[in-house]
Amino acid sequence: MKLWLGIALLLSWTAVVRAQPADETPVATVVVPIVGTVLGVNNVQWRTDVELINEFPSEVNVGLTLPTAAGEPAIFLTLGPGERQHFVDVVGEAFGLDSVLSPLVVMTMGRRSVTIRATVYGVRGTDVFKPQPIAVDYTTSYYPLRNLQGLSFSDAFRTNVGLVNLSDQPAEFLLALQKLAGRNVATTRAVLPPRSLWHAPIQMLFPMITKGDDFAIVVETASAETHVYASVIENETNTATFVRGQVAAQSLAKSQ
Repeated sequence: MKLWLGIALLLSWTAVVRAQPADETPVATVVVPIVGTVLGVNNVQWRTDVELINEFPSEVNVGLTLPTAAGEPAIFLTLGPGERQHFVDVVGEAFGLDSVLSPLVVMTMGRRSVTIRATVYGVRGTDVFKPQPIAVDYTTSYYPLRNLQGLSFSDAFRTNVGLVNLSDQPAEFLLALQKLAGRNVATTRAVLPPRSLWHAPIQMLFPMITKGDDFAIVVETASAETHVYASVIENETNTATFVRGQVAAQSLAKSQ
């Protein structure tokens, strides 16, 4: 495995991804909605492991970027046939950063992406808490309405919500908290700047709600290059469950 840095290569790859003219080599782009190395509640440091696997019969060039981190850092590597690269704490090990949360964009030169596996887990001292997989978006996950289900905020659980805007324009989100499908308990709006991430406790979105289990958030946005997710964490065990946005059926305007 060969690993290198290169701003010029990043710019050329980005141009290929956005323009994709017929005479250019195609680039397969995959998004891991969130990776990070951050200190959280109960003095637990949260980390993300990422594994890249080349299942092709020839070597491939792969680029990794943190698009919402300062300076949009990037790294590049070449994987031989059947080779795999496992980054323990990808933000800290691969990028040399700390106290950073960002989506991870993985670009593979060619029509198909390498296989990507991502897991999140907490560390406190010598304790390593149970890792949980993060759903990887191999194809665009955009749909105007997306649903985050199984959310809790109580003495036993806490929930963080993430909104991602990878476009070059501001993105507006309408969010509705629901206990029963189609019935809004509360609604709020958020506007994210271009290429930005909002990751915060659910109470910051809906401060009037104090406790509850098995809630859902329906997210509506007209911006295509967006991702939504949540993480439900058990306070006693510090075990996190990643919640991927699912297609929602009913417009928020009709459910108010």
